[in-house]
Amino acid sequence: MRGEFVDLGVTRLYYYAAGTRGAGEPVIFLHGFPASSQLWHGVVREMPEGHRVVVVDLLGFGKSDRPALASLSATAHADRLKLVMDDLGIDAACVVGHGMGGAIAQAIALNAPSRVTRLCLVNSTGFDAWPRGAARIARMLAAIPALGRAAGAPLLAGLVHGSLLKGFADEQGGRHALDNYLRAFTMRLGVDALVSQLRAIRDPSVAALGARLAGIAQPTSIVWGARDPWLDLRTGEMLRDAIPGATLDVIPDAGHFSPEDAPALVAAAVGRLLEK
Repeated sequence: MRGEFVDLGVTRLYYYAAGTRGAGEPVIFLHGFPASSQLWHGVVREMPEGHRVVVVDLLGFGKSDRPALASLSATAHADRLKLVMDDLGIDAACVVGHGMGGAIAQAIALNAPSRVTRLCLVNSTGFDAWPRGAARIARMLAAIPALGRAAGAPLLAGLVHGSLLKGFADEQGGRHALDNYLRAFTMRLGVDALVSQLRAIRDPSVAALGARLAGIAQPTSIVWGARDPWLDLRTGEMLRDAIPGATLDVIPDAGHFSPEDAPALVAAAVGRLLEK
């Protein structure tokens, strides 16, 4: 795997690629909050051969640039993803999104359907369902924005860490994963980026996307960790029922962060989707 940056003019996004360029149907992986492209490392290793795989750090996460004043809505992230695809010469791809990344995948499938060949939503934000642990902190920051800045990145990251740990079925693995995800904020991106990401969690455009899901025509797979403490299985069922022809794969022993808890099973579900 190799990592590079895509220059979008006013900002840069980091991605890494695997597989063979120009071979098979491309697959793009999108993470959610507070993760980065690292969320998908285990899944990418288990992916079937013959596909170009691209894994993106969204704006303000991982190695990508700070968000500054840029919009962090699902639609804005989707617009930036289209620019990344243009830069990489990808006309259309199977788009796989986890959490907030699932909302971004919904946005590009609905607003630019020619760019999406297939859609996979993994423990995805949808309708008016939000990861409640992080949402509590987001509500606090919305009421008192200066509070997060006053706390500083390490303390705020610690609060996020403690709130999100129960989203992993494997607590030890979850601690390690969250340490990696949040290190970017404490070491490089800073507290303003973390505050901005927290405040963007309750994106009102996601509910509007939910009302349009019947318009998705691409083959779609919903994948759900059954032990998700915030986005329960009912959300996955609602997404399946709203998208024509969608299927639902339930992973019994995985939590919200199912790509970390069960990477082989998530990769297998994506592989089945690619065969449709």
